[in-house]
Amino acid sequence: MRVLVIGSGAREHALVLAVSGDPAVTALACAPGNAGTAAVAEQMGVEAADPEAVAALAKEWQADLVVVGPEVPLVAGVADAVRKAGIACFGPSATAARIEGSKAFAKDVMAAAEVPTARSEVVDTPARLDAALNRFGPTWVVKDDGLAAGKGVVVTEDIEVARKHALMLLDGGHPVLLESFLDGPEASLFCFVDGRTVVPLLPAQDFKRLGDDDKGPNTGGMGAYAPLPWAPENLVAEVVEKVVQPVVDELDARGATFSGLLYAGLALTSQGPQVIEFNCRFGDPETQVVLALLRSPLAALLHATATGKLAEHPPLEWSGGAAVTVVIAADGYPGKPRTGDVIGGGEIEGVLHAGTRRREDGAVVSSGGRVLSVVGTGKSLKSARKHAYETVDRVRLAGSHHRTDIALKAASGELDATVGA
Repeated sequence: MRVLVIGSGAREHALVLAVSGDPAVTALACAPGNAGTAAVAEQMGVEAADPEAVAALAKEWQADLVVVGPEVPLVAGVADAVRKAGIACFGPSATAARIEGSKAFAKDVMAAAEVPTARSEVVDTPARLDAALNRFGPTWVVKDDGLAAGKGVVVTEDIEVARKHALMLLDGGHPVLLESFLDGPEASLFCFVDGRTVVPLLPAQDFKRLGDDDKGPNTGGMGAYAPLPWAPENLVAEVVEKVVQPVVDELDARGATFSGLLYAGLALTSQGPQVIEFNCRFGDPETQVVLALLRSPLAALLHATATGKLAEHPPLEWSGGAAVTVVIAADGYPGKPRTGDVIGGGEIEGVLHAGTRRREDGAVVSSGGRVLSVVGTGKSLKSARKHAYETVDRVRLAGSHHRTDIALKAASGELDATVGA
């Protein structure tokens, strides 16, 4: 099987590494890739969000399977173009990808499917904002209705901060979604979906805030861990039954059949799991820890999903133990990052590349905000965390920063789920 992975982040590096270990894979390419994916896959230049360009590349390279990593190409219709070219594609159609591309659409689907989620209201003009804000909070949750790379959300107890963020979005032509605040710890659940069949992966937890103790602004994600030792045993089964399957069935009934990876972002509230958001692709950085523990051959699983044969796939096999990933970010992130700094230690095992490139002189340098994801594994969350941070200490990037508390509370036994019966 010839597999082409689309994207350039640490998620794609993790996908490429996992696929490269599948004996069924005879050729592997990543477009546009980064300095890390270049070590294990053929690199190809492409504008990832250009459907026709990706489809043309897939045909030229004679791909048997295209795996689309990021959300922007999926919302733009890359998977549609690849399938139209007669090539199997892992990733939903543009219509189905609206589950992430439009939060208002996602809320409408959830309402129809009777899926538990936060109360919400869409505001599209500044004139309606103040009255709408008064119907929420405290705490206020203000979201960009469209794609925002995980950074379009403000959660605050200050109504003026909420108003300022909402006005900024509205001034930029973006509708605003106001939501009621959901209590309880958060969790991410990835599910393979081939239209009707749902196969869940291990639940994970990511860390959105920039600094330790969840301080600072939201980011694309500063770290993650899996599995969740504090979660109830029935969590995955309950979420599939009450959240994922109903949404999959509702999308199918609307003619927006979902095929690919459906990601449910959850708050485990005192009333049970409630949906914070849906994503239409593997999450970053959760992918880095979930795939580190998956023993089943990934390429075969991706192909079964893309071709509607997920029900025929054997049950998934997992490694014991745990995995932790720590994101190393460039100076200035999540604002404008400093780039061009030389990276030391990027070749160490467990170091996944995101915002990196190789200079003409051969040096690997930073080229984005989230530069590296460092993955550690171990028999326990405590040992996986130790492994991850020992590797972080071996990496060198001038001006970089990272959180020091990824998975700390879970490893220390300080977390407890509040999921209802």
